[in-house]
Amino acid sequence: MITDCGNAGLSGNAEKSSILLIYTGGTIGMKEDPVLQALTPFDFSQILDEVPELGKFAYKIDSRTFDPLIDSSDIEPSNWLALVQLIEKEYDAYDGFVVLHGTDTMAYSASALSFMTEGLTKPVIFTGSQLPIGAPRTDGKENLISAVEIAAAKDADGHALVPEVCICFDNLLMRGNRTSKVNSDNFRAFRSENLPPLAEAGISIRYNSALIRKPLSWEDRPIFHTNLDTRVSILKIHPGITPQVVRNILCGPETRAVIMETYGAGNAPSKQWFLDLVHEAVEKGKIMLNISQCRAGCVNMDIYATGKCLKDAGVVSGYDCTTESALAKLFHLMGESRDNNEVKAGLERNLRGEISK
Repeated sequence: MITDCGNAGLSGNAEKSSILLIYTGGTIGMKEDPVLQALTPFDFSQILDEVPELGKFAYKIDSRTFDPLIDSSDIEPSNWLALVQLIEKEYDAYDGFVVLHGTDTMAYSASALSFMTEGLTKPVIFTGSQLPIGAPRTDGKENLISAVEIAAAKDADGHALVPEVCICFDNLLMRGNRTSKVNSDNFRAFRSENLPPLAEAGISIRYNSALIRKPLSWEDRPIFHTNLDTRVSILKIHPGITPQVVRNILCGPETRAVIMETYGAGNAPSKQWFLDLVHEAVEKGKIMLNISQCRAGCVNMDIYATGKCLKDAGVVSGYDCTTESALAKLFHLMGESRDNNEVKAGLERNLRGEISK
């Protein structure tokens, strides 16, 4: 269930932007209860009390809160569906959306929403914090203020400056499906290694307009995709991996697709037993996607012999896609089609700016 917290008390003239804050859970929405001496979520209808700086924008800001709140480690595809349905329902009423989310799975959720929303004309900005918004040294206020300002930003024609699903964190705006959490105890928790930031917040917010994706038509309503097939497993290649482990993951009867996290440019063991199991999985109709364990760089199965063997076996290249994005892309493509060849063709295409191709 999602609770309507109403208008947060910010308003302006008709030309000002309207923003919907969606609080799913996470550290950013917590403050210490002086009686319980524990962190409890605060009422987002009172957001001005916590972040009075937002009032200077004179935006109209409303809020919705998930009930119950979701710890980000408990995020499920059903929560993504609820987010998409809420954004679809409220799409015409707001100029932008800010999703407040726990950091642990934020990159997964941002990736998922990027594929579930096709042809966006408005921003969907994820943000959160490493410290509760009520803490003295919180990063939550700056993250929230920047996310709201970016979600509201328009060009001279009244179009959104960043009509994408993004993550705004520690003064950087990153494409959601290009971002991973890389640090658990630093304010700069997220990185987009294979794509520069779409914007950087300093004294002013500097937009990298050349990288920002724009819709084919500003007049068309986005397509909201709600079909997901989650039968995906992940195999992380490592020294000492055993045939039994590989077989259980690659050939599991409930698995339709496998993400193989390989070394470097897409390399894996060259032992015959390993290649035999890859061939067996492909013959069983499994979709095999090759993603590098490296945060930066690209899979290229034409460089080394081991990569070529995987390619010859029918493994699909993930190029420079993150694991989070690869998982979301597979969920989306498999939900849209039962034909594995169509899914494989979709993996080769750059759908939402998730790969450099």
